[in-house]
Amino acid sequence: MQLPTLPEIEAAQSIVYRAMPPTPQYSWPLLNQRLSAGASGNGPIEAWIKHENHSPVGAFKIRGALVYAAWLRENHPNLTTVVAATRGNHGQGVAFAAHNYGLRTVIVVPHGNSKEKNLAMQAQGAELIEHGSDFQASLEFARDLASSPANSGTHAFVESFHPRLVMGTATYALEFFRGVPPLDIIYVPIGLGSSICGVSAVRNALGLKTEIVGVVASQSPSYALSFAQHQIVEAPSRTQIADGLACRIPNRLAMEIIWDNVARIIEVSDEEIAHAMRACYHDTHNLAEGAAAAALAGALREGVQSAGKRIGIVLTGANIDSDLFTSILGSSL
Repeated sequence: MQLPTLPEIEAAQSIVYRAMPPTPQYSWPLLNQRLSAGASGNGPIEAWIKHENHSPVGAFKIRGALVYAAWLRENHPNLTTVVAATRGNHGQGVAFAAHNYGLRTVIVVPHGNSKEKNLAMQAQGAELIEHGSDFQASLEFARDLASSPANSGTHAFVESFHPRLVMGTATYALEFFRGVPPLDIIYVPIGLGSSICGVSAVRNALGLKTEIVGVVASQSPSYALSFAQHQIVEAPSRTQIADGLACRIPNRLAMEIIWDNVARIIEVSDEEIAHAMRACYHDTHNLAEGAAAAALAGALREGVQSAGKRIGIVLTGANIDSDLFTSILGSSL
C-alpha cells in the first residue's frame, strides 16, 4: 500500500473540517517536569501533546471514518448501510460519519465490551450486535454480515485498516507537525495501525527527520513481535485497560508500512499505562483512555533516551468507562 501524498491529505482535511475543527496541541509544564525527571538529569524534555481527545467523539477515529464515508458515498450510490467491528472508538467514528452521509450503521462488538462505549455508539445512531469473545471474532462476523448475498450492493464493510482511514488519520498528523516546533521523536500508540501509518505519511511528505516510535501494550504484543521478527506474528491479547490496543493478528498492509518507517516499537505494561493515565490527569487535567495513555507511558519509559529533545505524544482518545477510570485514578493497578 502506498502512503497518501500531501495533496491527498490536504484534500482529506477539507472533508474532515466540514464536520469538526482541528484539535489543539499543547506543551504542559508539569508534564515536561515529570518527563525530564525521568531523564535522570541528562537534559530537559519538551513534550507536545496532540489532543485527539478533543474531537466530537473523543477520539481520532472520526477523521478516517469521515474520509471513508465520503469515498463510499461517492463510489457506491446504492449504498444504504455500513457495517463495522470495533471495541468502541472506530464504531463511534463510523456512526458519526455515516449519519452525516445519510447511511444506516450496524456495529459488531465483542461480548463484555465497554458499556459506556456501547452507549456512545448507540447515541450516534448505531445498531449494536454483540458477537464473539474478542475483536477478531467480531471482525470476522461483521465482514460476513456485510458480504452476505442478501446485503449485496446495499451494505459495505468499513475496514479497521484501509487507505482512506490512513488518509483521514494523517490529517491530525499534518496539524501536529505544522503546529509545533520540529520534533525529534513522536510516540504513537498502535491498535491496528492507521494512526502510526498516517503519522509516517505526513513525516515523509514534509521531509522531516522525526523518529517515529510505536507503543503497544505488553499484554497485547503482536505488533511488537511482528516488528522484531519481520513477519506477521499472532499473539494473545490480554490487556485489561487498553482495549484500543487489543489486537491478536496484525494487519499486513500496516506492518509493511511500519517496517519501512518506524524506528522501534516498545511495549508498556498495564501498570505503566495506568500510571500514565494518572499522570496525564494530574499534569494536564485531560482524560486519556488506556490506549491513548500508552504513548505517554512509552515516553516515560524512554526518559533517558529522550533527554534534551523535543518529543510529540499522541493522545488518541478519552473514552474510558467512569468506574474503571475512578479505580485507576484512585489507586495502583
